[in-house]
Amino acid sequence: MSSSFVITGGTPLMGTVRISGRKNAVLKLIAATLLTTGTVTLRRVPRIRDVEVMLEILVALGATVEWVGDDVLTICTAGVTSHSVPTELGRKLRASMVFVGPLVARFGKASFPHPGGCVIGKRSIGPHLTALEGLGCIISFDGDRYEVVVPNALAGDLIYLREKSVTGTENLLMAACGCATPVRLWNCAEETHVRNLAELLQQLGYQVAGAGTSQMVVSGGDLSTRDADIAVIPDEIEIGTFLAAALATKGTVTLEGTGNPEDMLPITTKLHDFGAKLTITEDSITAHPSDLVATNMQTNPWPGFPPDLQSPFLVLATQATGISHVHDWMYEGRLNFAELLAKMGANVVLCDPHRAIITGPIPLKRSTLISPDLRAGAAYVIAALAAEGTSVVEHAELIDRGYDRFEERLRSLGATIERQTTTVDVL
Repeated sequence: MSSSFVITGGTPLMGTVRISGRKNAVLKLIAATLLTTGTVTLRRVPRIRDVEVMLEILVALGATVEWVGDDVLTICTAGVTSHSVPTELGRKLRASMVFVGPLVARFGKASFPHPGGCVIGKRSIGPHLTALEGLGCIISFDGDRYEVVVPNALAGDLIYLREKSVTGTENLLMAACGCATPVRLWNCAEETHVRNLAELLQQLGYQVAGAGTSQMVVSGGDLSTRDADIAVIPDEIEIGTFLAAALATKGTVTLEGTGNPEDMLPITTKLHDFGAKLTITEDSITAHPSDLVATNMQTNPWPGFPPDLQSPFLVLATQATGISHVHDWMYEGRLNFAELLAKMGANVVLCDPHRAIITGPIPLKRSTLISPDLRAGAAYVIAALAAEGTSVVEHAELIDRGYDRFEERLRSLGATIERQTTTVDVL
């Protein structure tokens, strides 16, 4: 099944939209439910495709999952006996990798395929595996699946992550919960969703100190039997995407439920660099019509500018006066989407796989665009909303991986956007 968004642009977005829970937080919270035989309640869970796949994996392992509200989910993994992530499901998204840490902590072993997800560059799982080896794991690969076994009890003293990987940090954090003695983790990712995960682990009785810093100390030992209840933090990428859409269409849009303003500084500061007029309160952000000016963007780990917003903000740069430079050193395939923006009239020059120059403002015109990945697909939607005429954004199902009811919420802001679904015959 394939779907497309048909979008007629040129109309300023107006109104209010509530922000969903963070994709990059909830997927790890779902995996962490394996670290207790109690019941975990997750609140503010986005209804996105990646959540659905993670829940399918949990159910395949033996868990019980129930939606008890529009965005409230209860999970009980007491019945889980399998340590093997199904191949077909595991290949659907990269986050399936984060089941490995809790499975190793719970069973002393894990089996999984090489994870899938968006094709945005070479993303090695080497840092994950090396870190797990530091806890005493032995890892083998037969060309199709990885097997992780712990011949003795999980244990470690000091583990230095060779790459400041977010999922690598979270995987190691959950695996270390199986260690009876404290493990020091260095060069940890500092993203706010690591703190969200640590909060759940602490509710379950595991000891976590230093979450949100580059150095953490973790210990646990026996599998928890506690219940937990936790809310997913706001999705900062969704916040940036809606703000970019509002500014690109010269609209006035209020986002509610944006959380701590300090957590949004990497985004709001960059928008201020663009000349954006924003009203920021303790739990909301409003974008106002603004005369945008060019600025430079370089992606970096937290608290730098988020790599996942490079694509939507590059579209914003096409509507800004002057020359903007984008440098995404992390993913060599992520800027490829910009070539299709040239079909819409954008003045974009790809200098190399990591750098682009954008000159604006340029009126965008309608086009048919094929989404290569989740964030580029959202960027194409923003471009189509800003363009004159009717555009088509294909492979909308990729966008469904990370945005909850995207077209419905855009329509509530006055966008003209519809979904067309087609059945693809497999020969």
